[in-house]
Amino acid sequence: MNGDHSGQTVLVTGGTGYLAGWVIAGLLQRDYRVRTTVRDLDKAAQVRAAVSEQAGAGAARAVEFAAVDLLRDDGWDEAVAGTDYVLHTASPMPFGSGVDLITTAREGTCRVLGAAARAGVRRAVLTSSGVTADPGDPDTPATEAAWTVPSGTPLRAYPDSKILAERDAWGLAAATGLELTAVLPTFMQGPMLGTSRPGTVDIIRRLLTGKIPAIPNIGWNVVDVRDIAELHILAMTSPAAAGQRYLGAGNFVWYRDIAAILREQLPEDAAKVPTRAMPDILVTLLARWNPQMAMLRPELGRVRLVDSGKARTQLGWHPRPTEQTIIDTATALITESRQGLAA
Repeated sequence: MNGDHSGQTVLVTGGTGYLAGWVIAGLLQRDYRVRTTVRDLDKAAQVRAAVSEQAGAGAARAVEFAAVDLLRDDGWDEAVAGTDYVLHTASPMPFGSGVDLITTAREGTCRVLGAAARAGVRRAVLTSSGVTADPGDPDTPATEAAWTVPSGTPLRAYPDSKILAERDAWGLAAATGLELTAVLPTFMQGPMLGTSRPGTVDIIRRLLTGKIPAIPNIGWNVVDVRDIAELHILAMTSPAAAGQRYLGAGNFVWYRDIAAILREQLPEDAAKVPTRAMPDILVTLLARWNPQMAMLRPELGRVRLVDSGKARTQLGWHPRPTEQTIIDTATALITESRQGLAA
């Protein structure tokens, strides 16, 4: 897996993030020099411990850190200085972050990519989202040619933040000449590195712990975080990727099917996984005061079709089977829980 990239430096934003950890580990395994951003340098030890699980302690110690904030100009030019590539994976999450999602995503993207353009990096890769490529017709598969129209509603602030930030990124690239590629992941699952607590894996955590009494009629295009990390590195280096968008999508899977996989493959640990279906009317009622349910309500009974053939054909991207991702996620959560009990 190692390559001769020891003279090339990559900046990865948001070093404490779920995806960023796997991206950093993948880069270190290929002998790139890595610099990453954190808001507080006290987080450096946490990041090094996380990536050392995959890249080794020696490689993790070589990671450089820059303390910057997506909402402040200070330090971004210094963070990017001397780098060959910039991978902008940092983004505010929809629940519990206490920040203005749209402002943070848009301003942060412009700060990062503006600094990259001024530094003359070879290429920048933006972590966008599959929600930015919705064709609007449920019977038409999403492709990179589709551009979602922002909703402008508070309940859709997270999707809107990704849509608007990606539009800003392409506008900045056109104005500055920055070579840009965008990766559009669908619903990421997969094991966590270190103490990362990604909110997305709560769909499996809540099943395993019995936190939900019944399963709503919703589903996702599940994709492995490790495969999305790989897609970022492919998008960073492939000549064909310049100026392109790439959907990183896995198979669509219903929540009830995730529950069935857990019960079948991990019967002892999945004893609390519910078997009952949650009526759609109950989701609609709960949505009146529960923001998470409000986001789920439009997805009731909807199958999202996504075509990731472009990434497979142009970049040779090969995501792992969805069932493996689900089991690996659950196994990581179970291990984490056992270690917590033993501590």
